[in-house]
Amino acid sequence: MPNRLANETSPYLLQHADNPVDWWPWSPEAFAEARERGVPVHLSVGYSSCHWCHVLAGESFEDELTAAYMNEHFVNIKVDREERPDVDAVYMEAVQAATGQGGWPMTVFMTADAEPFYFGTYFPPEPRQGMPSFMQVLEGVRTAWVGRPEEVAEVAQRIVRDLAGRELDYGKAGTPGPEELAKALLGLTREYDAAHGGFGGAPKFPPSMALEFLLRHHARTGSEGALQMAADTCEAMARGGIYDQLGGGFARYSVDREWVVPHFEKMLYDNALLCRVYAHLWRATGSDLARRVALETADFMVRELRTDQGGFASALDADSEDPLTGEHVEGAYYAWTPAQLREVLGEADGDLAAGYFGVTEEGTFEHGTSVLQLPQDGPAVEAGRLAGIKERLLAARGRRPAPGRDDKIVAAWNGLAIAALAECGAYFERPDLVERATEAADLLVRVHMDGRARLSRTSKDGQVGTNDGVLEDYGDVAEGFLALASVTGEGVWLEFAGFLVDLVLDRFTAEDGSLYDTAHDAEKLIRRPQDPTDTGAPSGWTAAAGALLSYAAHTGSQAHRTAAERALGVVHALGPRVPRYIGHGLSVAEALLDGPREVAVVGHPEDPALALLHRTALLGTAPGAVVAAGLAGATDGGGAEFPLLAERTLVDDLPTAYVCRHFVCARPTTDPAELAEQLGTVGS
Repeated sequence: MPNRLANETSPYLLQHADNPVDWWPWSPEAFAEARERGVPVHLSVGYSSCHWCHVLAGESFEDELTAAYMNEHFVNIKVDREERPDVDAVYMEAVQAATGQGGWPMTVFMTADAEPFYFGTYFPPEPRQGMPSFMQVLEGVRTAWVGRPEEVAEVAQRIVRDLAGRELDYGKAGTPGPEELAKALLGLTREYDAAHGGFGGAPKFPPSMALEFLLRHHARTGSEGALQMAADTCEAMARGGIYDQLGGGFARYSVDREWVVPHFEKMLYDNALLCRVYAHLWRATGSDLARRVALETADFMVRELRTDQGGFASALDADSEDPLTGEHVEGAYYAWTPAQLREVLGEADGDLAAGYFGVTEEGTFEHGTSVLQLPQDGPAVEAGRLAGIKERLLAARGRRPAPGRDDKIVAAWNGLAIAALAECGAYFERPDLVERATEAADLLVRVHMDGRARLSRTSKDGQVGTNDGVLEDYGDVAEGFLALASVTGEGVWLEFAGFLVDLVLDRFTAEDGSLYDTAHDAEKLIRRPQDPTDTGAPSGWTAAAGALLSYAAHTGSQAHRTAAERALGVVHALGPRVPRYIGHGLSVAEALLDGPREVAVVGHPEDPALALLHRTALLGTAPGAVVAAGLAGATDGGGAEFPLLAERTLVDDLPTAYVCRHFVCARPTTDPAELAEQLGTVGS
C-alpha cells in the first residue's frame, strides 16, 4: 500500500512511495506526530539520480523487517534535496561539523523540535569497513532515546547552539580588488593538477566556476597562465570519460584524477555551466574543440533534458538496466567492450573505434567494459567515417534500456540553462538554441513566478510545486533573463530580472549587506542557511551578487551596484583563502573590476549591419559586459525598455555601438573591428 509520499510531485519522493516504510514528507504534521508518540525523527535526504541513495533504499527501505522497526520506533521523513535545499543545507552543515564529511544519502536523527543529535550518510545492511549496519544505527539511536533522554536532549541543544554561532559577518570586509584576485589565482595554481587538468585529486569534479574565473582573469589581465589552466582542463575533460563522446554532455564527476571513469549521472546544472564555459573558451581562443563541446552539450540538453513544457529536467540517473542481467547497475548505458563495438560496426570499424575511443580488452571500467574516451595517442580517423561510426554507436546505445530522468524543473538550474543556450545560440548562429532558451524562460514566468514576482523552486508537468524559491533561484533565473535580454534585444527580460533582484534586496539581504539563502519570511529552521561557497553550482550569495551587478550596469541603479559590492565582501575574505570554492564570486569580482562595461548597440531593425554589430558586442571578452540592442534614440518601441539605449543616435545613419565604463564612454563606432577592440575580443 502506498505511503504518504504517493501524492508528492518529486520524482525522488515518488520512488519511495511504495516502500514499506511509512514515510512522511517534510511537514509540521510529521513533527507533531513524533511529539505525540514520543519518538525521534529519522530524516533521510537524497535525490533521484543519486546512486547510493538507490542502494540504501534497495537494501534497507524496501526490507520489510527494517521498515517495521523504523515504523514502530521513529517518524520517518523523506526529503528531496533538490526541492528543499534549505533543509538539506542546514542538516548537511551539522553532519559535516560532527563527522568531518558529508554527502548523500544523508541520514539524520532529531527530536520533535527538529534538533539533530546523530548523523551519517550511507549505512550498509551488514557491518562493513568499520561502518555499523543501518539496523545497528537504528537500534543504537532507539536505545539512547529511551535509556538516556537527558543526554540526547543536551547533545541536540548543543548542536543547535553551535550552528547558531556560525553566522557570517562579511559586511565590513570591503570589495575585492586586484590583489585579492591575484592571490586567488596563485591559490588555484598551487592546487592545479598540471598532469591531468583540474584541481586536487580523486574524486575530481568539473571546476566550472573556477574555469569561468580563469577566463575572465585572462581577459582582464592578459594572464597566459590563467588561460592555459582553463584551456588544458577543458581539453582534458572533453577527452575523458566524464564527457559523453557519443551523445554529448558531462557526467557529475570522475572517480579518478584522470577523468577516465565518471559517476554517470548527468545533472542539468553541470551541463549548463560547462556549456557556457566551453562557449566562453571558444570566444577567447577560437578553439575548435571548445566550439564542438559547447554545441554538443547544448544539443544534449535540448535532446535529452527538455520537457514537453519547454523547461529542462533536473538529471539523468547514473544507473540503468543491464540488458544481460536485468539488474540496475551504474554505467550500463554508456560502457562498451571491443566485442560490442565490432557487433555494431563490423570488424574493421569496430577495431578502429576501439583504438579511437580507448576501449580495451581489459576494460577501463567494470567487468571488462570501457568508458569511451579520446586518448591523445588514438588513431586519426577521417571526419566522415568518424561521424558514421558515432551515429551507428549512438543508435545502438539508444536501443539499450535508458537511465531514468528526473523531470522536475528546478528554477535555478533552468536559469543557468537559459543563459548558456542563449549565448551559444548567439555565438554560433543557432537561433533554435535561443528559441529553446526563450521557451524555458517563458515557462519560469508562467509557472514559477507569482503575481508578486516571487519564485517557486520547482514544477513538474506544468504544475508548480509547493516550495518557495531560495536565493540561488532568484540569482540564477535573473542571470538567465539578463543573458536572454542581451541576446534577443527584448527588454521584457531585463524587466523580469529587475523584479527578481529587487526581491533579493527586500527579502534576502541582511543589514550588513550579507545574503541569506532563504527569505526573511521563509519557514523557520533550526538555523537560517547562509552559505557563500559554490557547490556543483554557484552559491546563491554570489549568483545574486552577479545579477545585481549586471542589472546595475544595465540601468545605472546605484542601489543595486552598492548591494552587489557589499555582497562581494565575502569574496574579499574568502577568495585568497579558498578560491576553488568561491569561483563564481571571483568571476563577479572580475566583472566589478572591469566595470563591467556597458554596451549599447542601436540601429534600424531591418539593417543586417545591426545584427553583425550586435553579435560582435556579444563576442567581446570583457568580463561581465552587458549588452543592450535596439532602436536608435530609444524613444519608443523595444529600445525604450533598455535604459542604456536612451539618447543613443546613429553615426552617419549606420548602426552604432557605444561602450562605456566607470562613467566614461569610448568613441561611438560603426565598425565591428573597432568595437571588438574596445571589448577585448580575440578573433572568432
